[in-house]
Amino acid sequence: LGCIVAMLPLVVIFMISLKTEDEYLSTTPYSPPRNWFNFDNYVTAFPEGRMLDGFINTTIILAVSHVGTILIGSMAAYALDRFEFPGKRLVIGLFLVATLVPGVTTQVATFKIIVALALFNRLWAPIVLFLGTDIIAIYIFVQFLRSIPRELDESAAIDGANKLTIYWRVILPLLKPAIATVVIIKGVAIYNEFYIPFLYMPSRELPVISTAVYRFKGPFGTHWELISAGVIIVIIPTLIAFLALQRFFYNGLTSGSIK
Repeated sequence: LGCIVAMLPLVVIFMISLKTEDEYLSTTPYSPPRNWFNFDNYVTAFPEGRMLDGFINTTIILAVSHVGTILIGSMAAYALDRFEFPGKRLVIGLFLVATLVPGVTTQVATFKIIVALALFNRLWAPIVLFLGTDIIAIYIFVQFLRSIPRELDESAAIDGANKLTIYWRVILPLLKPAIATVVIIKGVAIYNEFYIPFLYMPSRELPVISTAVYRFKGPFGTHWELISAGVIIVIIPTLIAFLALQRFFYNGLTSGSIK
């Protein structure tokens, strides 16, 4: 029953994407299409929605944001878990408080900062915003770091490794499952993000995948069959990425590391 409830919206969207405009207007959403091999909406949606440009821009934003989030988040987690310094508990507490502040309440100040930095209507605007310290990523890395034995750090230090070498050569490779988790969580969030690209990159010359689908909605009518085709196109990369990375959720890489 749970699977049916979860899959029903996707099935309905897929069936709508195979209908013509007249067929969509004359049938219910649950009615199957007359032609299951009608892919005209997909052929129309891809070029008219500039979905290729959307995929390219989204990929650039994803790649840069992921690299920055992984490096910043893992370094911050490494410092919080392995180092002792004054105010450590305060920093952790402030991170927790930051997660309680709704992002919408800071949008006016954020918008002014983006404009002052001359990043408005440029790809760097969402990249800079997504590169901001990701509290959830830091907590994921901290929780995983606690499962990595400190004896590994001590062994590397005995061999002459400094703190940066220990992080880069020992800690970071063992964080692969946590990195995969962060990549999936943040990747899906960035991939589906509509508000930030729509607000900070309103130009039609800078579409991302979410704003590309939005182009089929206009003041003179909404082409739901084209939107449905665009939604299916958008879902496919997310599904492939999740299936490719989900195994990292279940595989630990530290078992037997100090045997």
